[in-house]
Amino acid sequence: MNKTVLLTGFEPFNNESVNPAWEAVSELAGWREDDFAVVVRQLPCVFGLAGTVLREALDELKPDLVIAVGQAGGRVDISVERIAINVDDAPIPDNARHQPVDEAIVAGGPAAYFSTLPIKAIVAALRAQGLPASVSQSAGTFVCNDVFYRLMHAADRMPMRAGFIHIPYLPQQAACHPGAPSMALAEVVRALRTAVKVSLRTDADVRATGGMLS
Repeated sequence: MNKTVLLTGFEPFNNESVNPAWEAVSELAGWREDDFAVVVRQLPCVFGLAGTVLREALDELKPDLVIAVGQAGGRVDISVERIAINVDDAPIPDNARHQPVDEAIVAGGPAAYFSTLPIKAIVAALRAQGLPASVSQSAGTFVCNDVFYRLMHAADRMPMRAGFIHIPYLPQQAACHPGAPSMALAEVVRALRTAVKVSLRTDADVRATGGMLS
């Protein structure tokens, strides 16, 4: 039986004209192989509302695999996130001008959830293809982490594998941020294709170093 894969990406935020997450995810709309089909959804960069749109997609599609994707301007590689924490602490306003400070995402919820993606297997596969990638220990405290936490909170109650991946700016964005790293859209799309296939076809994650000293 074919599995359903849901990929999400955000609308642009913080005065950017594009969001590389949505640009990459939308390239994969309708992608099918023998054992899976991909559906994509755009999420608003708004606290709470993004989670509502995500939850509606989960209820509608009942996906087997969900990978949420977000922009992380300043990061140098494909960052496969390990953990989502139960706090919103926004350094900038969201697209609805909300800026929560030290607020729980889910009142009474666990302090954190771990991704259920094979995060180190994904990183290894990307590096084997010459794509820079690493395990990230923090998804921040903005809307990306909010969505990641809400996704894992839902995944704790639904039979699906799920997690979050951060990606760098696109080159046209980095041109407006001198010194900022970037990654070509084609490479990001290739990385997401690999992440999907590895997540669907890897039962147990590989054991490899991926931690940080600080």
